[in-house]
Amino acid sequence: MDWSVPRPGHRSTRALRYGTIALAVAAMLCAYIVVVVTRADAAETLLSQGKPTTASSTENAATPAASATDGNTGTRWSSAFSVPQWIQVDLGSAQAISRVALNWEAAYATAFQIQTSNDGTNWTNIYTTTTGAGGNQSLTVSGNGRYVRLNATAKATQYGVSLWEFQVYGGTPDNPGTCGTANAAIGKTATASSTENAGTPASSAVDNNLGTRWSSAASDPQWLQVDLGSTQQVCGVTLNWEAAYATAFQIQVSTNGTTWTNVYSTTTGTGGTQVLTVTPTAGRYVRMNGTARATQWGYSLWEFAIRVGGTVPTTSDTPGSPSPSQSTNPGNSVLLSYNKPAVASTWQNDVNCNPCSPDKAFDNDPASRWATSSTNGWVDPGWIYVDLGAVAQIKQVVLQWDPAYAVSYQIQTSNDAANWTPIYTTTTGKGFKETLTVNGSGRYVRMYGTQRSNGYGYSLWEFKVYGTGGNPTQPPAPPADPVFPATNLVWADEFNTGTLPDPAKWTIDPGTGQNNEIQYYTNNGNVSIQGGSLVIEARKETQGGRDYTSHRMNTSNKFSTQYGRVEARIKVPKGNGLWPAFWMMGADFLQGRPWPYNGEIDIMEILGRNTNEIYSTLHAPAYNGGGGYGQKISTVDLSLDYHVYSVEWDSKHMTFRVDNQVILVADKDTVETTRGPWVYDHQFYLILNLAVGGDFPGPIDATTPFPSRMYVDYVRVYK
Repeated sequence: MDWSVPRPGHRSTRALRYGTIALAVAAMLCAYIVVVVTRADAAETLLSQGKPTTASSTENAATPAASATDGNTGTRWSSAFSVPQWIQVDLGSAQAISRVALNWEAAYATAFQIQTSNDGTNWTNIYTTTTGAGGNQSLTVSGNGRYVRLNATAKATQYGVSLWEFQVYGGTPDNPGTCGTANAAIGKTATASSTENAGTPASSAVDNNLGTRWSSAASDPQWLQVDLGSTQQVCGVTLNWEAAYATAFQIQVSTNGTTWTNVYSTTTGTGGTQVLTVTPTAGRYVRMNGTARATQWGYSLWEFAIRVGGTVPTTSDTPGSPSPSQSTNPGNSVLLSYNKPAVASTWQNDVNCNPCSPDKAFDNDPASRWATSSTNGWVDPGWIYVDLGAVAQIKQVVLQWDPAYAVSYQIQTSNDAANWTPIYTTTTGKGFKETLTVNGSGRYVRMYGTQRSNGYGYSLWEFKVYGTGGNPTQPPAPPADPVFPATNLVWADEFNTGTLPDPAKWTIDPGTGQNNEIQYYTNNGNVSIQGGSLVIEARKETQGGRDYTSHRMNTSNKFSTQYGRVEARIKVPKGNGLWPAFWMMGADFLQGRPWPYNGEIDIMEILGRNTNEIYSTLHAPAYNGGGGYGQKISTVDLSLDYHVYSVEWDSKHMTFRVDNQVILVADKDTVETTRGPWVYDHQFYLILNLAVGGDFPGPIDATTPFPSRMYVDYVRVYK
């Protein structure tokens, strides 16, 4: 992929040449498999999913009977254009049937029966109607049988009958179960994809206080999840919406916080207080995943209440298909794959990916990647393996995918790189970061992809193997995380002496800017130290082929830091087209790594056209420019006085603030599992500048004041 390459200290908002892939991945965040559920008062089991299904007829090859029992509401069964028509499922053995859920396509039945049978020949009616209205129907029934059939005798349209899903549930008599009324979420740990501001954190939706709320950024999708602390049988959810509600959302349950099962889905949410009864499902984590908003604002919940009850079913992983885990170091495991020899089916080495060789997936560098060749590698299968140096016991595999990920793949082991044994198999790969708990042995570990997510090939930023044995190479030890609030001042400029920036601390960066900015940055001609502040001045004057001048400086080759609290006290100017910023660039940019592979941390960006808003944003290869990972909040008019802009940064997160107000909390695990690699665990240098015009702030006009000044009282870094 091709990236723009700015000079040191320049921001760039140019996107990927293949930006459509990123857009497709963003859309995939919303594309979960939907399970139709409306009511369940007793402990139930979904009996029909994936079971053999037959029908009296099919409209065409694209609408087979099996599509009604595959758990995917994007596929359907449809019949010939006549009645009667039927669809039946073989449960494999006689079962007690307690409920049937029908998710009709527009071609529904007005008259039908639900029937059971033990032999597939002799049928007993357990439900009958002549007034079917289509849509989603949840039918409470009572019967027994190995076979369950919907028998349609009258249809609503000139077409046949068609079902997105035909679900059969069975309640066990010795474990009826009931759904409790208590709120199991109160006081539990809650997290969210974003928060609107510091006053609306995720925790406010589980504090049992209807006077506090969580609210998100104003974009789709957004989610709120709660960790119940242990695996529970989740049977009900109550959503108490603020005015900013979801019209389309799913309720999802997970045992590990990574792999999610939809237990409720709607595209016609009406807000208010929604009391939802869902299929009892075992899980520790419960999530509201909003995919369409009712307003121009985000999503907002006064309370997110969870009801539990019944008996938690036991589960066991089948060999070769274990459940994912969020653990990054199971048991006494160590990283076995770092800097080990790697081999792949093909690899890319051209202007768009140079080089994307197999070793890049094992170098512990999240900004380098392996990709299959663009000339002969965009085919199935595609694979990559690592030689651990000796036989090892494999406990965990972590895959950090590029947008070119595998939908279907296996993790395989081998002792000779010729004969392979699968230790993990999936047909529902979701991309981004996948943490897989596995159990196998071998000297070689391979990702063997059999179905690609899009028209491109396969690509991994990181492929990490954990376990015991092998012949591991220890990666460089990272620096210790600071303890916040950090109080050890390691670098500062108070701007109390001299008339120009201290050359021992600052590098002046003259020239033109990126992003269609219209100023020329002079060599100290637009900067001074006055009254204990650095003053950066934008002027209307011709220099360097431009009609406006300003100033930009950075600490490149003078000072850089990894982690800590980085802050500056700044007063910004007001005026259309003005763009003051306090930000950081990955120091490896200075050694030739192009933006955004080096990473960019924007602590503060303010647009002069609206100085009541502040932006904080992260930029990386998988999310950058207009698609960066960030947050905008509204606050006081920041041009009226000095304010402290800061980031507290360690190996797990970044917290951005203006004064004491939190703007953005960027959690490493959330970023990796929803957007892409976290590329910020290395040295960064600091930058101050005042841009004029450009893509982000927009044009200047007759009201823009010149000269305009940005004042910096101090810059400080604490560890």
